[in-house]
Amino acid sequence: MLNVDGVSKSYRQGGFFSSKRQLVLDDISFAMSKGECLGIIGESGSGKSTLGRILLGIEQPDRGTVVVAGKRAEDRRGHAGSLSAVFQDYTSSINPYYTVEEAMMEPLAMRCRDRQRQSREIDLLLRQVGLNPSYRTKYPHELSGGEAQRVCIARAVAVQPECILLDEAVSSLDGAVQVQVLELLKRLKTEYGIGYIFITHDIQAAAYMCDRILFLHNGRIEETVPVEQLKLVRSAYAKKLLRMVIA
Repeated sequence: MLNVDGVSKSYRQGGFFSSKRQLVLDDISFAMSKGECLGIIGESGSGKSTLGRILLGIEQPDRGTVVVAGKRAEDRRGHAGSLSAVFQDYTSSINPYYTVEEAMMEPLAMRCRDRQRQSREIDLLLRQVGLNPSYRTKYPHELSGGEAQRVCIARAVAVQPECILLDEAVSSLDGAVQVQVLELLKRLKTEYGIGYIFITHDIQAAAYMCDRILFLHNGRIEETVPVEQLKLVRSAYAKKLLRMVIA
């Protein structure tokens, strides 16, 4: 479903005329199968969000390739509907002037032009993420953080993607709401066969959600392990992150 081969990315440092560049991703390679949940773990500055933007085709790598469902990631129209995303900042993910219904209509229109069918699907999707269809008429400022993130998840599911990229999608929610959203994501995975790319700094959440975990440090992959072997990690960096959780 996803194949990343030799991806590197750097950014200019010191202004427009500077020749200095900071290497953010260095020779990243991994593959992900359909229906899998892959965790990408790293501290701030590890390069994980940059990698997420490259996987989505928002940015392009300096070197290497990303293929999503047989199409290059930068060909966003070519793989439209294969990979959708939910981000940390749910407050800016929904147009503040749109109702929930209007916000959800955007992705639905990509695959369905029948207004009555769109309306039925909005009701179904809202129920599936634990919201009453009466939420259709609400605006983003009328939603709690957990409710807004559920709407974002419903929007991501609306295009019936093979995979959803979740970039710190639960980290800004409080503990009880985090658990509810993680449970929701697991249920949707079972119902729809959706895979997830779960980008986070939270090892406990990743261990709960994922099949495999990839540790990213200073732009390089330190180690990739199945979740059931998480306690057997070998790299010093992965061991350090695990100790921080245990402590």
